[in-house]
Amino acid sequence: MKSSSVTRRQFIKTSALLANCAWIPNLSAEEARLRFNWWGGKNRADLTNRVIESYVARQSSVQIEGRHFDWLDHWQTFISDVALGQAADIIQMDLRYLKLYADNGVLMPLDAYLDNGLNLSSFGDANVDSCRINGKLYGVNLGINSAATVVSTSKWNELELDSPGFDMTWDELIAHSELFAKRRNNSNLYAMTDGSGLAVLLNNWLRQRNRALYNESGELAFDASDIAEWFAMWAHIRGVKGCVPPDLQVLDKHSMETSLLVMGYSTLDFAHSNMLVNYQKHIDDNLDLRPFPIILNGTPGHYYKPSQMLSVTANSYAPQEAVDFINYFVTNLKAAEILGFDRGISASSDVRTYLEPSLDEIGLKTVTYIDKLKPYVGGLPATPPEQAGEVAIQLQNISHEVAFNHISVKEGAERFYKKSLKAINKG
Repeated sequence: MKSSSVTRRQFIKTSALLANCAWIPNLSAEEARLRFNWWGGKNRADLTNRVIESYVARQSSVQIEGRHFDWLDHWQTFISDVALGQAADIIQMDLRYLKLYADNGVLMPLDAYLDNGLNLSSFGDANVDSCRINGKLYGVNLGINSAATVVSTSKWNELELDSPGFDMTWDELIAHSELFAKRRNNSNLYAMTDGSGLAVLLNNWLRQRNRALYNESGELAFDASDIAEWFAMWAHIRGVKGCVPPDLQVLDKHSMETSLLVMGYSTLDFAHSNMLVNYQKHIDDNLDLRPFPIILNGTPGHYYKPSQMLSVTANSYAPQEAVDFINYFVTNLKAAEILGFDRGISASSDVRTYLEPSLDEIGLKTVTYIDKLKPYVGGLPATPPEQAGEVAIQLQNISHEVAFNHISVKEGAERFYKKSLKAINKG
């Protein structure tokens, strides 16, 4: 599996190249050619390309070349492009990497464009400020989003079991998943996927225990004993057949097509709220959104975050035109009709008000989920260090080793902690 982490050497090279590019003047509007890269599946690509076409039809002096990738390829391509001084003008950005690329001069601050081509007054301060690093704006919020369990409740109802709800604890989910395995008619259908290798799920669980993956200094905010408890819990779940076995879990490549829920091996998947519409396109059963399981008397594990952002790279030849396109993307009502809530619930109150009467069942479910989630929501976590992607990949790989019994729970926990510590201490 490709790593989406960035080495110090790559950034030294990147910084030098960006410095060499700094003198290049902006192109005039007649010459503006923008490149725009994003990650996502075919449905997102189709919607995004329609918005590009809509914008270009309105602003014929600007040409936009759009490219989409899966998650890992997006970041690998971005790393390579930055190192070569050829980064796309507009980049779909994730919160975990915003500080990394802002601090290293890869992204352009957007403050000078606020109310000067970038009109975010309908966003509210919180949704604007969520994209700031050290007080400067480096991204534009594409949608309010939160982690979520996507679940086919009918599969649970058929077995007369309570499906995961808004107040289901981990202990209750594990007990119900064991009952699911005992009552099921299909031996290849399990209550849930194996979430032991998912950083977003682990961080939620840690937050409920007043811990976290990282602290404000970018250091680890957990220890090996926390991970041992985490791996032990999932070993128990596998032992009672409450989740898919490892030979099925390794089929999940973090794409919609390889989701074990989509492939029919699991009744649920751990994902994000904005992904419901795409899941539903692949599954006949009606799907619902639920929070991750809670720890009784624990602190909130969820948080609202920008689902993604749009950022302008520092070496863009046409930053004014790039900002104008971003403004169209997030505030224009025609663009909103096309995009809907694919990237999360719009941060713009004007867009939300405009779209609400036309929302289909999936859109209403998404909005309802975000509203009902409030009691389970805490503050934004600390900005992850630049090596967070490498840590996430180590968690996935080591969780597979534990699941296959290649190493013990204790060995896996110690190995993950040591590798994580080594990763964030690089350079």
